[in-house]
Parts: sequence; structure tokens; C-alpha cells
Amino acid sequence: MLTQEDLTSLLDIADLNHLKSELNRLPAVDVADYIAELPPNQRAIAFRVLNKGQATSVFEQLPTEVQEEIVGSLLDVQVRHIVEGMRPDERAELFDELPAGVVKRLLQHLSPSEREATATILGYEEGTAGRIMTTEYVKLRQGLTVREALRKIRLSDQDKETIYYAYVTDDNRKLLQVISLRQLLFSIPDVLIKEIASDRVLKVHTETPQEEVANLMKRYDLLAVPVVDREDRLVGIITIDDVVDILEEEATEDIQKLAGAGGDEEALSSPAVTLRKRLPWLLINIGLYIGAASAIAPFQKVIEQVSVLAVIMPILANSSGNVGFQTLSVIVRGIGVGEVSTRDTPRILRKEILAGLGTALALGIALGLITLIYAREQDRWVALVAGMVMATNILIAVTLGSLLPMGLKRLHLDPALISGPLMTTTLDAVGFFTFLTLISFALRHF
Repeated sequence: MLTQEDLTSLLDIADLNHLKSELNRLPAVDVADYIAELPPNQRAIAFRVLNKGQATSVFEQLPTEVQEEIVGSLLDVQVRHIVEGMRPDERAELFDELPAGVVKRLLQHLSPSEREATATILGYEEGTAGRIMTTEYVKLRQGLTVREALRKIRLSDQDKETIYYAYVTDDNRKLLQVISLRQLLFSIPDVLIKEIASDRVLKVHTETPQEEVANLMKRYDLLAVPVVDREDRLVGIITIDDVVDILEEEATEDIQKLAGAGGDEEALSSPAVTLRKRLPWLLINIGLYIGAASAIAPFQKVIEQVSVLAVIMPILANSSGNVGFQTLSVIVRGIGVGEVSTRDTPRILRKEILAGLGTALALGIALGLITLIYAREQDRWVALVAGMVMATNILIAVTLGSLLPMGLKRLHLDPALISGPLMTTTLDAVGFFTFLTLISFALRHF
């Protein structure tokens, strides 16, 4: 990994021959970091000094916006060589971001086999196994011996993305068995592979959501998983590096949605992108807070009469909102990593309510004591109401935080749609209305 000192020393190199030598000996991911750090007018120059193989590997590691920039600055023949050398899944990801006219031109320059592989992947819906798979895999026939299989791998499959698993198919590409490279290396050479290959094949379909693929590979510690179509024909594989990207993408999306952000914003996005991703959510939140404010508006005279309400109402709102957000975060994360499912809803709800009872008691007493400290002598009775409402709101918070994401999951929707701001605003409205209604009732009757 490039340190800041290494990066600075590379940036100081003025001799192109020296730079070429340095960049071509470094790992592709480090070179990609270096090029991304350069000013836009120097990126294409640095990229042109790379060897052909290194250039393709580096290009796959670059951020999408830098890839687009380099495609626009290189000649068609140079772009064709780079794009032709990319893995089909990486190429499809690039084409998703490029303008349609550029994609059409690049597709025309690809060889028929690469064009077909890319078109196949692009034909599947985003977020599915078919869209993230690669069509480069090791395929064997059942009639081969171990010796013949190893010879075939050495001669024909050196460019495949992974050779740790080989997939045994029939003449119609129907997936029958799977065999690992370890099994091939340590088996008797004259044994038929069908006799030692496993009939228990863990596989996914092209329409399988990418989160399910990631959870399957994580659960069974797989380096790759085969992808089949509706006729059970092998069409590709998904490798562990793809799963790492999926988990990062899903975690990022869930965290940002829970915070009320766009879901796919990057830390170094441009100000315009940041504004576009965040502003709609902020405007929606203002609309939600109008609802909470509407719960307070009819009680303005009550707040004037009992001044301590101005001190304790923010504490009430903040505490119940935090409890709801804690519950929501834990459950959304559990759903996301496959730790829980909708079948676990009763257990989760029971656990959260039991824990919530203790939290409600502690926070209710705390708010009551705070009220006693700040209230005038004639208003100290408010402490009892404040403690009761706090305890009630806490129980409502843990209930909503448990049931809402599970309900969305049952409806096959993203549980992260229940954002933190939405949860806290709902609790504010309920808490304020309940609290002020009880205070008004007490003032009128007692």
C-alpha cells in the first residue's frame, strides 16, 4: 500500500522514463491511487506510460469518474485495447457509467466473444447475480481424467479470473458437479473427475439479489460461486472480490439511508453531487418536522404557563429518538448481514421490549429528577408526567424500531428506508402530543 511519503515521491518524479519504470513495477491498485491523485491534465500522461497489461489492471481499479476522463483523452485504438483486456464484469460496470454513444462505439470495437459476454451481463437487472458475475471460469467435461483436466487448465484457462474451482457440465452446459484445484492436484492422475467431484453444488441464479449471494458465500466460506440461468445452465461465476465490493456497497447504502442521506454518496464526491444527494432528504425532513411542530402548536399557552416544559421537551425528544435509532440500526444491520430474518420478529420484539423496560425506567426517573431541578415549586408535579411519558415513548421507540424494518423486509423492500430522521420525527410528534395533552389535562382538572 502506498504511503503518503511514497505518493509524494512519485508526484515529484519529472523524468517520464523513471516514472514509467516505477509505475510498471508497482501493484495496479497503488498505481490507480497515484493517478487518481494527479491533476486532471496529468492523468492521461501518467496512464500512457503504463505497459499494456498494467494499463488494463490499473484501469479496472480507477474511480468511475477518472475512467470516464481517461476514455475521453485516449485514442480509440488505445481505449479498445484497454477495454478488450478488461474482465467482462468490470467492463459492464464501466459501461453502466459511460454515455450511451461512447458505449455503443466501444462495443463495436470489441471482439465478437467479448461483445457477447458484455452484452450478456448488461442484459441482467442491476443488483442481481447476473449483473455482477464474470463469464470467465474453468469448465470441464465429466469424461476427463484428472491428468487431462489439469492439462486443459494449464493450456486453456490461464487467463480465467479464478482456477480454484472448476465446474463440470454436460454438452448443454448444465451444471452437474464442482471440483477444487486441491482435489485435482492430490488425486490419482488416471481417475475420472466425475468420480471425485462433488455433486453438492452451491449455486445461485441470475436473478438472485446480490446481497443473498454475498451472504451465501460468507456463510460457506466460498472463494467463488457458480451462476446458472433458469434452465440450470452455467453462465458465469461470482468471485470473492466481487462479494467484498457488494458488502461495502450495501453497508454504505444502509448507513447513509439510516442517516437520511442519498445512499450512494462518496466522501470525495463533488459539492454538486453532495448537494443533490442530501438536499432532497433534508427538505423531506423539514416537512416531517412540520408535523412534529404541529403537535406542539395548539399547546403554546400551556408552555407559557409551565416554563419548565421548554427545558425538558428537547431532552424527551432526543432520548426517545436515540433509543429508536439504536434499535433500528442493530436490526437493519442484522437483516443486511443475514443474521436475522422475518421469522425472528417475535424473538426480537420480546428482547427489545424487555431491554426497553429497563431503559424506560432509568430514563423516566432521570427526566423526572431533571424536571425537579429546573421546575418552579408549583410546577414540580410535572416531573411525574414527564417520567411517565418518557417511559412510554421509550417503549414505543423500541417497538417501532423492531417492527418497521421487519415489516419492510416482509414486503421485500429495503429495511434501511426507515431512516433515522423519519423515526425520530415520528417519536417527537407522538411524545410531544402525549406529554402536552397530559399537562393540559392536569392544568384544567387539578
